[in-house]
Amino acid sequence: MGFDIATLWKAPEINPVNGKARSIPVLNPFNKYGRVFFFAWFGFMIAFLSWYAFPPLLSDAIKHDLKLSQNEIANSNIIALTATLLVRLCAGPACDRFGPKVTFAACLLLGAIPSALAGTIHNALGLYFVRFFVGILGGSFVPCQVWSTGFFDKNIVGTGNALTAGWGNAGGGITYFVMPAIYDSLRTNQHLSEHVAWRVSFIVPFILITAVAIGLFTLCPDCPTGKWSERHLAVQQNLQAHGVRAEHVVDVPGNITDKKETGVTTPTSATEKRIDEEADLAKAKHGSFNHEATMSEQQMLDSARGEVVVKPSFKEAMNVVFSPQTLVVAACYFCSFGAELAINSILGAYYLKNFPKLGQTGTGQWAAMFGLLNVAFRPLGGIFSDYLYKKTGKVYSKKVLLHAMAVLTGAFQIAIGVLNSKSHSTMFGLMAGMAFFLEAGNGVNFSLVPHVHPFANGIISGCTGAAGNFGGIIFAIIFRYNGKNYGKVMWIIGVMTIGINIAVCWIKPIPKGQIGGR
Repeated sequence: MGFDIATLWKAPEINPVNGKARSIPVLNPFNKYGRVFFFAWFGFMIAFLSWYAFPPLLSDAIKHDLKLSQNEIANSNIIALTATLLVRLCAGPACDRFGPKVTFAACLLLGAIPSALAGTIHNALGLYFVRFFVGILGGSFVPCQVWSTGFFDKNIVGTGNALTAGWGNAGGGITYFVMPAIYDSLRTNQHLSEHVAWRVSFIVPFILITAVAIGLFTLCPDCPTGKWSERHLAVQQNLQAHGVRAEHVVDVPGNITDKKETGVTTPTSATEKRIDEEADLAKAKHGSFNHEATMSEQQMLDSARGEVVVKPSFKEAMNVVFSPQTLVVAACYFCSFGAELAINSILGAYYLKNFPKLGQTGTGQWAAMFGLLNVAFRPLGGIFSDYLYKKTGKVYSKKVLLHAMAVLTGAFQIAIGVLNSKSHSTMFGLMAGMAFFLEAGNGVNFSLVPHVHPFANGIISGCTGAAGNFGGIIFAIIFRYNGKNYGKVMWIIGVMTIGINIAVCWIKPIPKGQIGGR
């Protein structure tokens, strides 16, 4: 069956166990799934816009006012990525413990404070300090993806994650238009000096971040079944309401147990009465189960056992962090998103070096296109990944697509670096081709992530997101020590991308014996 356009606004069909939607009501903010989808992508877009608010003004206004050297600017880019790396590592477990909505709002509010303090910067050290704490905003990617994964089922989660991340990442391109426009308006219309204008400009991101954080926290639920702290109880009640008597499948305090009883036990009348009462409660809560997907009893049990996020113990967290499957998605994201971050930071300078006649404004606008292409390219990766999964029924199809995208990305990066073209059409064409495979590859990656260790989605999302930032730091350091030899670094990144993907392509996408996520 083809795509039904009505799914863009009508109430979605839902998973009867965990309440996840099987379509995305993109145009229906009155529906809780559509509302969460909106705040997930819009919240991350505002975070990304504010996170990258410095680079558009850094190469001219801020550099001139603070008398910064090129190395000091490069150092500030690396410091900003370092903070995000640390926050993403912490945000993953925080999502599993406190819920993605609370973690998302916390990242936004904590990042808003240093954004407002940008006006207090007077030297390079102050720039390092503020950009480090503004980097907290980059950590909001993890709760954005965990929140999206929590609301959309396996058949559509790749598309949901790719849309929220892709539209959110576009903030990195939008900021190249927004921040200079605010700065120019303050200079031209308000007649502020350069020294004052760029400082006042950062009040706008502060207002936007704060408003969005308050909105998502007050208007959206923690998870489809209600409160985050009650998600296990809700799943247990949903099972019982559908006649699936599996009392020990979900351990309400937070562990998926599926315990086996020793000896022969006979349910007492009191136990049966309690189970019936819980089933009646679930039926009353959810009505007649309209818009539910049809699932077998075994599918319901697998969904309950393996796809409900648990509060991780240290041992469980370490098992997930150091599993080969986590290595695959982390290594691939190290290459793809790491390259995207590093290239975003230098692309305007690269274009200015090769095309000086375009000037700072012209090269900045062309550089913005690289980030803006996320609006279309990253979602396409997730959509095609979901399509392959639907046709094959195998998670392996997503993994094959992930590595194919990475190898093609590497090939384009090598071509860009070797040619180092001074032709507008050649350079911009190659960059657009590289952006397609790189950004679509990011979408494919976070289409695969929800299938791997789904009971610890926050941890694996945090590790994968942090790996992307680590890649950004490594590639930014390589750019830093190669000066303006941008072409050389581009082909180095291409070779690394192809090599790393070949090194991990043999690992199976899902751990042997994993329940759920298949």
